[in-house]
Amino acid sequence: MITFVVSLLALIVGYVVYGRVVERIFAPDGRPTPAVSMADGVDYVVLPGWKIFMIQFLNIAGTGPIFGAIMGAKFGPSAYLWIVLGCIFAGAVHDYLSGMLSMRHGGAGLPELVGRYLGDRTKRVMLVFSVFLLLMVGAVFVYSPAIILGDLCGDSLTWVYLWCVIIFIYYFLATLLPIDKIIGRIYPLFAVAMLFMAVALFVVLVIKWPSLPELTDGLANMSPASGTIFPCLFITIACGAISGFHATQSPLMARCIKSERQGRPLFYGAMITEGVVALIWATVASYFFYGGAAAELGVPTTLQAPEVVTTVSQGWLGIFGGALAILGVVAAPITSGDTALRSARLIIAEFLHVEQHSVRKRIYICIPVFAVTLALLWFNIANEDGFNVIWSYFGWANQTLAVFTLWALTVYLARRRKCYVVTLVPAMFMTAVCTSFLLVSGNAFGFSPTVGYVVAAAVFVLSGVLFALWHRRSADNSMGA
Repeated sequence: MITFVVSLLALIVGYVVYGRVVERIFAPDGRPTPAVSMADGVDYVVLPGWKIFMIQFLNIAGTGPIFGAIMGAKFGPSAYLWIVLGCIFAGAVHDYLSGMLSMRHGGAGLPELVGRYLGDRTKRVMLVFSVFLLLMVGAVFVYSPAIILGDLCGDSLTWVYLWCVIIFIYYFLATLLPIDKIIGRIYPLFAVAMLFMAVALFVVLVIKWPSLPELTDGLANMSPASGTIFPCLFITIACGAISGFHATQSPLMARCIKSERQGRPLFYGAMITEGVVALIWATVASYFFYGGAAAELGVPTTLQAPEVVTTVSQGWLGIFGGALAILGVVAAPITSGDTALRSARLIIAEFLHVEQHSVRKRIYICIPVFAVTLALLWFNIANEDGFNVIWSYFGWANQTLAVFTLWALTVYLARRRKCYVVTLVPAMFMTAVCTSFLLVSGNAFGFSPTVGYVVAAAVFVLSGVLFALWHRRSADNSMGA
C-alpha cells in the first residue's frame, strides 16, 4: 500500500507542477474559442466547465482504467510506475495538447490535425485508421454490455439480441442529436457513479490496508503468461496511462469550452483523474490476485476482469456497490461507444466538407457509419472469438494512434519554437512500444522478445535521429526564407 499512496500523491503533484509547465509551453490566451465563434447549437455549444469535465472524463475512461488496470496489475508493481509516469508525462500531455490544438484549429478532428502537421498522405491514412478504430469501439461496446444486461434479464440469447437493438438505437440518437440533449444530460450522472465507486473502493483499501507487492520488492513479471513487461504492459494499460483514443474524443469538448484557460483542468485534469481510477483498480487487483482478497471473497484468482469488478464491488460494498459495479461495466462502455461513433461522424463530415447543422446531412453521414458498425457487431456475435479478435487489434491500434498524435504535436511545438521535448520523448517511446509489440505479438509476427527489445531500441534512436534531421532542415529553410 505504500507504493499506492506514493503513486497517488505523485499524480496530484504531477497535475499541479508538470501540468502547469505544459500549460505555459502551450500558452493559452483570451482568443474566442470555437464554442463561441462557431456556435451552431449541435456540436459547437458552450457547456459549463464542471459538465465538460464529467463528459471528458467518461468519454476517455469507459472501462479502460478499470479492465486495463486489473489486467495490468498481473505484471506486478511495474504497473504503478507506468500509470504514474505514463499519465503525467505522456497521457495527460497528449490529451491536453491535442484538445488545445483542436481548439486552436476550430475544433478540428484528429485526422485534420495530423494532416496539417504530418502531411496529406498521413492525413488520409489517419482518416481510415481513426474512423475504423472508432467503429470497432462502437461495435465492441454494444455487445459486451448487452451480454451483461441479457444475463440479468434471464440468461437468454434473445435478451442479448434485444439489448443490442436497444443500445444500437441509443447510439444512433446520441450520435445524431445535439450534444447537450443526451450526452450533456446523462454523462455527468454516470461519471459521478464511476468516481463514487472508485472513492468507495479507496476507502475500503485504506481500512483494510493489505500487504501487497511493492516497488521495493522489485519489478519482476508476476504473470509471464500475460507477456513480457515490455512491450505488453504498455499496451495492456492504455487508459490510465496514455491512449490514442482520447485524441479522437478531445475535439468533442474542444467545441464546447468557453475559454482556453479551462484547458488544463478539463483535459490534463481529466486524464490525471483517470490515472487515479486506474491506480485504485490496479491496487484492488493486486490485493485480489496476490494479497488474499480472492480467498476472503471465496472465489478463485482466475476470474476475468469483468468478474473481478462485480465480485469485489458486491463483496466489499454490498447491494449498493453491486449496483454501481453494474452501472460501471454497462454504462461506461456504452458511453464510450456513442461518443466514438459521434466522433466518427464529425471526422468524416470534416473530411468531406459536409456541414452538420442540418439533420438531413447528419443522417447522410450516420447511415454508412452505422452500416459498418453493424457489420462489425455481426462478426462479434457470429464468431465465438470475435470480441477477442477485435479487441486485440483495437489495443495495438489505440496506442499507434497515440504515436501519430504525439508526433503531430511535436512538429507543432517545434514549428512554433516551443519546448517540443515534452512530446518528443513520449513519441519516441511509444513508437518503440508499438513496433516491438507488433513484432512479438502472437497475433502478428510472433518473434522472440529479444528481437522485440533490439528493434525497439533501434526504433527509439532512429526516430529521434530522423526528427533531429527534419528539425535542422526545417530550421535551415526558415532561415533561408
